[in-house]
Amino acid sequence: MRQVSAGILLYRQRPPLEVLLVRPGGPFWRGRDAGAWMIPKGGIGEDETALEAAVREFEEELGAAPIGTPLALCTVRQKGGKWVEAFALEGDFDPATLASNAFALEYPPRSGTWREFPEVEEARWFGIDDARTMMLPSQLPILDALEALLSRDRTGAGAGGAGSADTGSGP
Repeated sequence: MRQVSAGILLYRQRPPLEVLLVRPGGPFWRGRDAGAWMIPKGGIGEDETALEAAVREFEEELGAAPIGTPLALCTVRQKGGKWVEAFALEGDFDPATLASNAFALEYPPRSGTWREFPEVEEARWFGIDDARTMMLPSQLPILDALEALLSRDRTGAGAGGAGSADTGSGP
């Protein structure tokens, strides 16, 4: 069965263009920085659309509902085989207000001890060039799709989804 997640790439157009990325919580991601950041995303429920899931995940992982209507951006395939449907939304978020939901994990492994970790450890704004260094390699096409979308908007060529990419890398 095809695993599909959905998420929102929040952006703001102050020179320079900036995107909001998150670093996941939990022991696997602890101490990781470059190449570990991603869009807030999660699985699509059985009775919800990709857009509904993206909005829900944004709110669960950041603690704030997105304001506005996200635009379909692209679909990427991650290294583990999961597909991510990405949406773009212009807006703002104060990373100091991050209030992520939590997940339970047996940690240390096979210890019988269950601990809770935040799904998102940190949220941060990045300029587009820095975002390319910090983001999961498998999600980099999402940045390309955003730049293409904004370029089309500036030239009057219209908006809409930017396509898909099978990157074969990233979790």
